[in-house]
Amino acid sequence: MSNSITCFKAYDVRGELNTQLSEAVAYRIGRAFAEELQAKSVVVGGDIRKTSTPLKLALSAGLIDGGAKVIDIGMAGTEEIYFATSHLRVDGGIEVTASHNPIDYNGMKMVKAGSVPISGDTGLHAIKDKAETYSTAEVEQRLQHFTAGEQIDSAAFIAGIAHVKVDVLTATGKFHVQSVLDDYVAHILSYVELSHFTPLKLVVNAGNGAAGKALDAFEKAFKENKIPVEFIKVNHQPDGNFPNGIPNPLLPENRADTANAVIQHNADFGIAWDGDFDRCFLFDAEGQFIEGYYIIGLLAEAFLEKEQGASIIFDPRLYWNTEAIIADKQGIPVKSKTGHAFIKERMRKEDAVYGGEMSAHHYFRDFAYCDSGMIPWLLVAELVCTKRQSLAEMVSERIKAYPSSGEINSKLNDADAALERVLQRYKSEAEAIDETDGIGLEFGTWRFNLRKSNTEPVIRLNVESRGDIPLMEAKTAELLAIIRDE
Repeated sequence: MSNSITCFKAYDVRGELNTQLSEAVAYRIGRAFAEELQAKSVVVGGDIRKTSTPLKLALSAGLIDGGAKVIDIGMAGTEEIYFATSHLRVDGGIEVTASHNPIDYNGMKMVKAGSVPISGDTGLHAIKDKAETYSTAEVEQRLQHFTAGEQIDSAAFIAGIAHVKVDVLTATGKFHVQSVLDDYVAHILSYVELSHFTPLKLVVNAGNGAAGKALDAFEKAFKENKIPVEFIKVNHQPDGNFPNGIPNPLLPENRADTANAVIQHNADFGIAWDGDFDRCFLFDAEGQFIEGYYIIGLLAEAFLEKEQGASIIFDPRLYWNTEAIIADKQGIPVKSKTGHAFIKERMRKEDAVYGGEMSAHHYFRDFAYCDSGMIPWLLVAELVCTKRQSLAEMVSERIKAYPSSGEINSKLNDADAALERVLQRYKSEAEAIDETDGIGLEFGTWRFNLRKSNTEPVIRLNVESRGDIPLMEAKTAELLAIIRDE
């Protein structure tokens, strides 16, 4: 592999194993991260994928050679790294994860001190440039040192065999393992008042990802505090082979296990997570999937009832419902470009109490302005108990008032041409054109947003209307025909 590194994206690292991301690349990234940030201490963790531990240990070797001490919190979700970075007051944090990407991929999500995200505009490109400066011979020599002379074999790496040895890392005096799980659980539970909880039965689908370990810790805390919450566990055991498929409940075909379990067990609602559990997805008591868009409105309302006049951040794909709720509760609406680095930056700038993306990322001021996949379902559970309403009852009127298409992806050879076709067709009729992210056009009774993905070769469409389902469906079909040039 040449010095060129091709796995850096807009705001994280993500790439195909061996061809784009290997132990050698992980070492380069770790060393460059420590040198570029002048980091003296960095916390690392990894998801359940078989290559996450080998990558994490090679990354740690690079961090150590770059001058940093490394704290390894073990198998963890991305938000545990966000928490640990702030909680331990270290200079940075890196989670090794590919989240919902195919099984032959892996990646990294990075933050600075205070859990501030690192994106292309805030240091990610500089880390990449520095990582490419180390000679291949030097990298191989240093990796051989940390593997105790063992020859690195790519097939063994794919199989999950870690070549970098923990004892060699530990012998440097700059690497140690430390759990923050109990402190993390205590912090997450501080977002709700446990005395508000009445008996609940919840289906929890970890997708064989990293969420299972955290859920066991929450279950233990509930039992210790005599909180009457029962977990029905689905695909619970962490398994890097993903026997039930890559966990990505945003895809309709991945929802049946959760929906069926909710109905079978007569649960109050269901929750499913992606691989690194920074996103959670909710299902009502009938097993119906609730679009993340409407959960944003529900949580915005809850926060504004506690803090009048607070700022709420939302992305530009779907927002009429969110804007209406914020206006009703006298909050401050703030539209932000899609993407966790952009949302977090805007959260900090506005000191917003809460932010949400319809893709099921939810951000919280008191969680270092970062996203969490555990706080949302706890807040919803508390609302179910205090309002004495089901999840469906809490969102049904909002869904009727602002019906939406949900996000529809189209894989195209020329996404720019599709954007131009759509713009030329509709711009003369539009009452407003928004270019916060992609193109968003409003027409009084309906609107749409069309944007290219930052991470995949697809274009994404979202359509909503004011209480008119047939209109929303007709316009969705009309737009898709233009986008796909049918």
